[in-house]
Amino acid sequence: MDGQKPFTIGILTSGGDAPGMNACIRAVVRTGLANNARVIGVANGFEGLINGDFRVMGPRDVGGILQRGGTILQTRRSMLFKEARGQREAIRRMNEAGMDGLVVVGGDGSLHGAHALAQQGIKVVGVPASIDNDIWGTNMAIGVDTALNTIMEAVDKLRDTASSHSRAFLIETMGRGSGYLAVMAGIVCGAEIVLVPEVPVSVEEVADAVEDAYRRGKTHAIIIVAEGANIHTTDLARILDEMDVGFTTRVTILGHIQRGGRPTAFDRLLAARLGTRATTALLEGQTDVMVGLQGREIELLPLETVLTHPRTANMEYYDMARMLAR
Repeated sequence: MDGQKPFTIGILTSGGDAPGMNACIRAVVRTGLANNARVIGVANGFEGLINGDFRVMGPRDVGGILQRGGTILQTRRSMLFKEARGQREAIRRMNEAGMDGLVVVGGDGSLHGAHALAQQGIKVVGVPASIDNDIWGTNMAIGVDTALNTIMEAVDKLRDTASSHSRAFLIETMGRGSGYLAVMAGIVCGAEIVLVPEVPVSVEEVADAVEDAYRRGKTHAIIIVAEGANIHTTDLARILDEMDVGFTTRVTILGHIQRGGRPTAFDRLLAARLGTRATTALLEGQTDVMVGLQGREIELLPLETVLTHPRTANMEYYDMARMLAR
């Protein structure tokens, strides 16, 4: 009907940034506009939702952002939003702006926030974006592939130095609760051993792996350590030096470099597909769901189901990494 208020979609990015978030924002904005909806960008995550930090977005506002890492909407963790009064204020702000639905792009904490709003009557669809790939219900989250490629490139470069100086490099990746990045990096980079939160490993096991590499005539050893492993990276390096395993050790903590950079083709395509489906799901009246990659298809999953199933590293890949290191 002429004069009818267009469906208004809000979009925010929350928690840690992930390469590909901008591609998702672009997909939500342009899919919404293509379906005669109005799209409002929310700056600074749930904190911006509480503060009413909104701006109407058009097609040109998302032009030229596909290749950019980070998020043009910026992101921030909000302690206030965890409280009932913060959520009430966010809902009030949304109602004042005329938002009919919200797309939340982020990791586990962000999806919990989305679920909290949905339980209070807000139409919400979540989009998984976490470089740790620790979200149940999707084969891959936005940012994972780019982060893994960043790790691979770093390890390849460190290997050159390690070989030149006959050293063992301990390389720490992100992954406080999930060893996905470390396991996959161990396979694609040919690490001697991988340490992950899911499997406690003793110092002696690491020492045996490094010493075995030395005895076999290798000119270097690569040890990938997830930040949540049971042995701290710098402590492990010190102990290995004291044990005299053949190589001297060096530590490289990759840190936040893993979050940045231009998203890969895979991440851009995944983000576009997830963002498009999240938007159409809202327009169809769906709520309290997450869009996820299941096989080759994008599926909708209840947020409650997603949030009650922990996601850890695949042990088949962990076993593969150990076997291929021999």
